[in-house]
Amino acid sequence: MTDTATGLTEIDFDPARLQAWLVETMGIGANGVTIERVGGGQSNPTYFVTAGARRMVLRKRPGGTLAPGAHDVGREFRILRALYGTDVPLPEPIAYRDDDAVVGTAFYMMGRLDGEVFHDATLPNIPLDQRRGYYRELAKVLAAIHAVDWQSTELVSMARPGSFLARQVSRWGRGWTLAQDKVAAVVAWLEDALPADDTLSIVHGDYKLTNVIYRAEEPKIAGVFDWELCTIGDPLSDLAHIWSFVWDTAPNEYGGLRGLDLTALGLPTFEEFVADYDAAATHGRRLTRFHLVFAHLRTAGIFHGIRQRAAAGNAAAANADEKGELDLVYLQRALDLVHAAE
Repeated sequence: MTDTATGLTEIDFDPARLQAWLVETMGIGANGVTIERVGGGQSNPTYFVTAGARRMVLRKRPGGTLAPGAHDVGREFRILRALYGTDVPLPEPIAYRDDDAVVGTAFYMMGRLDGEVFHDATLPNIPLDQRRGYYRELAKVLAAIHAVDWQSTELVSMARPGSFLARQVSRWGRGWTLAQDKVAAVVAWLEDALPADDTLSIVHGDYKLTNVIYRAEEPKIAGVFDWELCTIGDPLSDLAHIWSFVWDTAPNEYGGLRGLDLTALGLPTFEEFVADYDAAATHGRRLTRFHLVFAHLRTAGIFHGIRQRAAAGNAAAANADEKGELDLVYLQRALDLVHAAE
């Protein structure tokens, strides 16, 4: 018999099929499997799966019609498999199935990690004198991701010829339905300021506190997850992404640190975070205004996509209308950085 922790209504597949697959392929689950849907807002449905003493996580492709290349859980699994065993802390990649016979869509299984994921950037449950250590660890692990010799892994196939940054500027400058003059001004500045050094590394694409899990009561990251946006690109785009989403985002906007007294909170400034990253990084490059402007353009584009989906009635969250309006906030911040450079 298969038991579910949160009820079958939250599970969009037949648990008995998963149980049978676990018994057949892994020799576990004969005495029952517990399945719990977690993180309902995630783009790839995610479940905790327990079979006896084995605790795992299942991530599957959503059902329905999807954009080409979207929600490629097979790609996620290959990234985990390629990086597992490096200095990057990761859950164990266990298995991947590329058809719909078991859970209705392609899926993969990975080990479940114990620990804590922080959803408040001020770390209110951590003693004041320990908070800096958690951010220092966040910087060190990001440097470890960028230090992986990706050319010696199967991820080499993800690299594309030409300038990564030029492609990204073009991509995030397209598709805007408002403020097109501001977008054009930011894009033009970025195109003129493209760095000559386009050193490549593995790029996580959405690296921040909510996408890592720390060991319980210890400033040590047990695993990095949510590799959907991973690619081969400019490592400094990851560093600037954290700045955009954390240090230059206000608490009431998207839970960031902008405007807070970081010293009183025991938290590092972004400059201190960058210093910790630079001390651990191996590529020798330094963050520039280009990367910050680009990060805000990208963040603005992400929120503009939320605005567009909300307008089309395809919002993924109840507050999509409100959050979508942040697109113009970040676009203006990008433009302010451009004007400050003139």
